[in-house]
Amino acid sequence: MQGLCPKCNKNEGVNRREMADVEYVVMKNGRHAAKGRCAVCGGGMYKIVSAADVPGAAQA
Repeated sequence: MQGLCPKCNKNEGVNRREMADVEYVVMKNGRHAAKGRCAVCGGGMYKIVSAADVPGAAQA
């Protein structure tokens, strides 16, 4: 899964990177998100996703 890496964007001008160690979470407001690390620099990444993209999530 690709996401935006603010650390790579600041240092290299490239913000789309592959996300490693992806973990799906539900935020306080009930929206689903993918949380992981940048495969290049190791910085934290967070991406809001739909419930359909989350494996094993209950569909509304």
